[in-house]
Amino acid sequence: MAKGKETAFFCQNCGYESAKWMGQCPACHEWNTFVEEPVAQVASTSSSGTKKPTAGVVKWETLGDRTGKTGAYSLRSGKPAAIPQGGTKGEAGTSVKFGGQSGSGASMSEEMGDRVSMSGAASGFGSRKEPISASARRASRSKALPLSRITASDAERVSSGIGEMDRVLGGGIVPGSLVLVGGDPGIGKSTLLLQMCRNLTDEKQMGGVPARVLYVSGEESQQQIKLRANRMGDFSDSLLVMCETNLSDIQEAIAVLEPQVVIIDSIQTMYSETVSSAPGSVSQVREATGVLMQLAKGLGVTIFIIGHVTKEGAVAGPRVLEHMVDTVLYFEGDRHASYRILHAVKNRFGSTDEIGVFEMKGNGLREVLNPSEFMLEGRPEGASGSVVACSIEGTRPILIEVQALTAPSNLAYPRRTVDGADLNRVNLLLAVLERRLGLSLSQADVYVNIAGGVRMKEPAIDLGIIIAVISSYKDIVIDPRTLVFGEVGLSGEIRSVSQAPLRVREAEKLGFSTVILPQACMKSVGRTEGIRLIGVRTVRDVVTAVSGRGC
Repeated sequence: MAKGKETAFFCQNCGYESAKWMGQCPACHEWNTFVEEPVAQVASTSSSGTKKPTAGVVKWETLGDRTGKTGAYSLRSGKPAAIPQGGTKGEAGTSVKFGGQSGSGASMSEEMGDRVSMSGAASGFGSRKEPISASARRASRSKALPLSRITASDAERVSSGIGEMDRVLGGGIVPGSLVLVGGDPGIGKSTLLLQMCRNLTDEKQMGGVPARVLYVSGEESQQQIKLRANRMGDFSDSLLVMCETNLSDIQEAIAVLEPQVVIIDSIQTMYSETVSSAPGSVSQVREATGVLMQLAKGLGVTIFIIGHVTKEGAVAGPRVLEHMVDTVLYFEGDRHASYRILHAVKNRFGSTDEIGVFEMKGNGLREVLNPSEFMLEGRPEGASGSVVACSIEGTRPILIEVQALTAPSNLAYPRRTVDGADLNRVNLLLAVLERRLGLSLSQADVYVNIAGGVRMKEPAIDLGIIIAVISSYKDIVIDPRTLVFGEVGLSGEIRSVSQAPLRVREAEKLGFSTVILPQACMKSVGRTEGIRLIGVRTVRDVVTAVSGRGC
């Protein structure tokens, strides 16, 4: 880039930087994603090579004394948050103690960088360590060690007080982690995290030592957050609420209040004074995430970031945002329905196969401990085109209702509408049925739906889709106490799937009397009492099982 260039073009999808506008991004190959933004100016250095102090670093203001700003308040009492022991409150420019030492201006910010851990060992978030010098820290970070000499132990996880959320996170909150939570507007992201904050600050749930939590909001006022919190119940004084969008002020608040968990709502509203572009731009989102990542790893603070999503459903901002964080969670569901689903698309500390199911109530989100019963509520009786299939999400079997409807079509290209499953996969299964069974589906409109609004991608629901289509096409009513699972191949064979015994046990627990499954899984399931197993090898066996045996 030429010297003195003040603007550059950034890809809004992946953050790629270019000196000129391009129609297609060479990194992610997306079209029309480049926007022009100012280039961040690097702080000038003196002849000795040290950075010159910038304005605003020398003075210090406590949160309660800042003119025209509300600062951090306790959610229960509505009073300004107290400065932890070791800090002194005063006018602008007053020194604040860190680790037993006092200082102001540049020295204070230097000590802030020296902090490597936090208080709160009793609550499972780690313990404070003695400060080390900046030079010693740099030397230790730059030292290379053989991998065999590096010792590491699994970090102690802290329960969020929400079992479904702990399941998705891999067993609980990892201290010092950076978690991104995305979802559609109004889906309940802020409500979910506020409930988590309530649990973390509850003495009973935390073993008598509540965690100190800082909730930073850039979208709502403290009064709005209080109104939302009133529906959930009482909150302790350990939960502090701060309305701020300036990253420098947030850094100072974290250094003074020493929280163990920080909630940022949302990352698109935060801005850094070192970047001249508007909040929410690619440069601002990338800079804000980088600062928060340094805080999380350097201070041992667990930070949850709420992110907006685009119309395609991805988190708004550069793709590098998801690469920088440790965990990416998506909170999904129909805004007009009561259910919500939390799942992970990235998790450095656990599996990405687990899902958490919630139900939206007037007093917040309620955990759905048995999603199968929840998904099967309101099933039609005596109607064709409906069957119950079993899918495995992580370690949990989930029973879902697969619905299909076929109708004669007068169109040159009959409709294929799918909700909750992959359209290409359904087209493949319809081709198998037409070729192997002779069903004239090319002359019919076909509609497939996974009831409940969930989206399933596991191949084990293939058998459920083809049975639902056959049931609708031949107008055969499937016994509502029949469960099916299995993968269908192009030659019409029914292939085995994993964890078949677990699926059968779930069917038996929920009162199903018949299970149609791949013949290859019969041996692993073994003998069962109180439930009939029907093994099938091909789609022709499926037709026999459905129509010839009264299922």
